[in-house]
Amino acid sequence: MTDPLRPYRQLARNNILANRRLATAIAALQPGEWHAPRTGFFPSLCATLNHIYSVDLFYIDALHGGTIGLQAFVNRVPYPDPDALAAAQNAMDLRILTFVTGLGPDELARPVHIHRDARVQTETRADTLMHLFLHSQHHRGQAHAMLAGTSTTPPQLDEFFMADDARFRTQDLALIGWTEADLT
Repeated sequence: MTDPLRPYRQLARNNILANRRLATAIAALQPGEWHAPRTGFFPSLCATLNHIYSVDLFYIDALHGGTIGLQAFVNRVPYPDPDALAAAQNAMDLRILTFVTGLGPDELARPVHIHRDARVQTETRADTLMHLFLHSQHHRGQAHAMLAGTSTTPPQLDEFFMADDARFRTQDLALIGWTEADLT
């Protein structure tokens, strides 16, 4: 591979596209389904998707050299309204993409200081980004399973990497003004 940042750009774009598909499905829920108790690590769709947002905030702050630390989790549900959360998550996803696209290949090994409760954890940018993306995918999968118990059909969330899947993502890309060339 000649471009070590390509996988990170792909994952950042996947975050945007998958979160938008998930937000569209959430917007179609019947009254009460957003907050209804569900089986999962978090007890509802609302709690699960707010957790993704809070963790993204925690790590993007650290990647930018911030010290917000565990304050990112003081309010466990910063966005109880699904539309407000979708807007905040989209802004966060764009912030992550902007960070990744602004990196040079030599910057992946730079340290990130992650402020924990009583310590500062040090990781590389590469490992921090990979953890951020995998964390989001993990909990999106849980939300996807939770949606199976609602009035809304869970959306396909994994059609954003393979060239052969281009026909399935055309509408998603058009909605945000991207083309296939933007996915490289």
